[in-house]
Amino acid sequence: MSDTQQRIDDLVKHNDVVLFMKGSASFPMCGFSGRAIQILKACGVEPKTLKTVNVLEDEGIRQGIKEYSNWPTIPQLYVKGEFIGGSDIMMEMYQSGELQQVIGGQPA
Repeated sequence: MSDTQQRIDDLVKHNDVVLFMKGSASFPMCGFSGRAIQILKACGVEPKTLKTVNVLEDEGIRQGIKEYSNWPTIPQLYVKGEFIGGSDIMMEMYQSGELQQVIGGQPA
């Protein structure tokens, strides 16, 4: 496992909720990342418990996360070490109530 893959693995395994995104929770830099943050807020995820990783700050992470998950797009959500998906999957899961159950929060 490369250093980048190890860093990603550590982030995913040591944080309950991790979002690899473009920008930050307070300043998303693409619409999909912004939507992902809104979905997590609607699920009751507290900003202090959410770990976000700005892929625009590190090209190694930006490419490495796609290899790590075998998923071509960003944002990418991980909950308790498990890959959930991107913003479209997050929205589908949120609408069905499944994402709230996975995260362990109550619907907003």
